[in-house]
Amino acid sequence: MSKSLKASGLKLAALTLGVAFAAQSMAATDLTVVSFGGANKNAQVKAFYGPYEKSTGNKIVAGEYNGEMAKVKAMVDTNSVSWDLVEVESPELARGCDEGLFEEIDPAILGKAEDYVPGAVSNCGVGFFVWSTVLAYNADKLKTAPTSWADFWDTQKFPGKRGLRKGAKYTLEFALMADGVAPKDVYKVLATKEGQDRAFKKLDQIKPNIQWWEAGAQPPQYLASGDVVMSSAYNGRIAAVQKESNLKIVWNGGIYDFDAWAIPKGAKKKDESLKFIAFSVQPEQQKTYSENIAYGPVNKNAVPLLSKDLLKDMPTTPENMQGQVGMDVTFWADYGEQLEQRFNAWAAK
Repeated sequence: MSKSLKASGLKLAALTLGVAFAAQSMAATDLTVVSFGGANKNAQVKAFYGPYEKSTGNKIVAGEYNGEMAKVKAMVDTNSVSWDLVEVESPELARGCDEGLFEEIDPAILGKAEDYVPGAVSNCGVGFFVWSTVLAYNADKLKTAPTSWADFWDTQKFPGKRGLRKGAKYTLEFALMADGVAPKDVYKVLATKEGQDRAFKKLDQIKPNIQWWEAGAQPPQYLASGDVVMSSAYNGRIAAVQKESNLKIVWNGGIYDFDAWAIPKGAKKKDESLKFIAFSVQPEQQKTYSENIAYGPVNKNAVPLLSKDLLKDMPTTPENMQGQVGMDVTFWADYGEQLEQRFNAWAAK
C-alpha cells in the first residue's frame, strides 16, 4: 500500500473515531437533579449520582433547594422546566400530583411491588428513603434526658430555647402530642377545628422560647453551639454528627415519612429520569445510601445487606418505630394550604 493511501486510511479511521466519540458525547444526557442538600445530598452522590454516571456515561448536574413548591409551580406554569428530577416530601408530592405539577410514573419500571415499603410508590413519585423528624438534644448541655414532646414543652424543668421547623407540618402534630394526644390519634384530632385551635394554643405556651429553623443543617448547629437545648430535627442530620458530638435522638413521638423523586410536568428528559429513579431504588444503591446517612431503605431487599450496628440508627427499625406516627399525606393534601397560612399569620404576630 502506498504511503498516501495509508495516510488517508489513517485519517479516515481517525475521523470515524472522532465522529463516534462525538455521537457518544451527544448521546450522553445531562440530568439536573435537585435535592435538599447537606448530608443527604452527600449520601446521594455516593449511592446514586456517581454510580449512575459510571454505569451510563450520563452526567448528573446536582442542585439544591429547601422544598419550595412555588419554584416548581412557576416552572411548570411558564413552561420553562429546567429541573429533570426533584426530591419532595410526601405531602408536597400528593398536593403537587393533584395540581398537575408532576408527571405520572408507571410503577412497572420498578419491578415487584412487594419489594418496597408500603406507600413508597405513588402515582407521581417514587420514595427512595424513609426518614423521621425527631426530638434531638445535646446530652452535654442537659442534666436530665428528655423523653417526649411534653418534656420539650416543659420550660421549667428544661430552661432554654427550643428549635422547631418553621411551618405547620410536624410542628402542629408535636404540639398535640405535647398536649397529651396519642400518636395514633394525632391526625384525627388535627382534622377538627377544636384540634387545630388546641395545637396553636399549645404553641403559644412556648412561642417566646422558639428558635425557628428552615434548612436541615440548622438544628445540629443550634444544638452544638448551645443556642437551643432541644430541637426537632431530621434523624439523618443528627446521626451524621454523632461521632463528633453528644447529640442524641428521642424516637418517641417522631414522625416518619418518605422522600420521593418526582419529575416536574413538562420536563424534557422523562425517559432518562425514569431510568435514574429505577437505578436509585435497586438494593445495592439503597444499601450504599443507608450506609452514608441513617435513613431507612425503601427496597426491603437492601435491609439484609446492612450491618446490625447501622440498623439501630434507622427510623424503620421496629423498636424505633414503636412510638412514632406515620406522616398522613392525605391529611396534609387536604388541610395543608389553610394550616400553613394560619401558621404563617400566627408566627408573624
